[in-house]
Amino acid sequence: MSLSAVLKKLSTVTVMLPFFAIGTQALASEPLRLCAIYPHLKDSYWLSVNYGMVDEARKQQVNLRVLEAGGYTNIAKQKEQLSLCARWKADAIILGTVAPGLYGNSLKQYTDSIPVFATVNELVLDEQNQSLLKGKVGVDWYWMGHYAGEYLKQKHPKGSGIANIAFLPGPKSSGGTNPVLRGFYTAIEESDIRIVETLWADNDKELQRNLVQKAIENDKVHYIVGSAVAIEAAISELRTAGKSNQIGLVSTYLSHGVYRGLLRGRVEFAPTDQMVKQGRLSVQQAVNYLKGEPYDRISAPNIEPLTPQKLDNQVIRDSLSPSKYRPTFYVYRENN
Repeated sequence: MSLSAVLKKLSTVTVMLPFFAIGTQALASEPLRLCAIYPHLKDSYWLSVNYGMVDEARKQQVNLRVLEAGGYTNIAKQKEQLSLCARWKADAIILGTVAPGLYGNSLKQYTDSIPVFATVNELVLDEQNQSLLKGKVGVDWYWMGHYAGEYLKQKHPKGSGIANIAFLPGPKSSGGTNPVLRGFYTAIEESDIRIVETLWADNDKELQRNLVQKAIENDKVHYIVGSAVAIEAAISELRTAGKSNQIGLVSTYLSHGVYRGLLRGRVEFAPTDQMVKQGRLSVQQAVNYLKGEPYDRISAPNIEPLTPQKLDNQVIRDSLSPSKYRPTFYVYRENN
């Protein structure tokens, strides 16, 4: 090889090495990309989960994209959103499924090899798809129903006199609805609580308002027990009907409206599974996994029972987003 050829080759190597080093550094500083999918953002439950995720994503300095299906019946839309997360090249997907078994044998079809973290709602997968699931955050909603039932059982033990319940649990397809029912039924055994009717509808304010109006037409109903959306509707409907002092309200989970009802003595009881904290924990799981750091694969806050006489400020902060918070769909961080 001639001297000029050797010098030309060395010159090429000298130019390429700095270019390679810059490229590696840029890749190393690329922010992690998390894609979060919710069943809906119709009530303040998922709004509070959203706040926890968004605030934690900012603290962790990662990119976050949020998608919501618009309701538990929108199965096809949520499946498309999973595919959208994959096309966005998410490093991890945080999934609040619209139905526990929906992706049992098909999760890989939508996510390819992207790691998935279940949030709030149970995600049931077969053995082939289970390998994609790297973590779960959420409580067993059996105990949310059980806490509500136990509260009423203590007020109306067996032999104390019949107390009739109108149950408005929400949509039949919801991941938490059936466990809530089982927990409530178990808790009220050996009590004088009787469920006289169960009314189903999606967690939409107008749909639940219609159910409340139907329930309070029954003069034998002593309590309305149900989702936070139903209880929020019931507060105003009972006031309009002049029955606020005749029918008690028990929620199976917490929302901003239910919290205000507790403060004013309009709602007797609500358990909280600390939604803001759950949002934070889901982001922490995904980030720790992607960074190769230790993390708890299954994580759940304590369920805290709330009454007008028991409203712990820290529990409320870990449960509800700030009053002026609005849904946030993007957290974007520039590369270093």
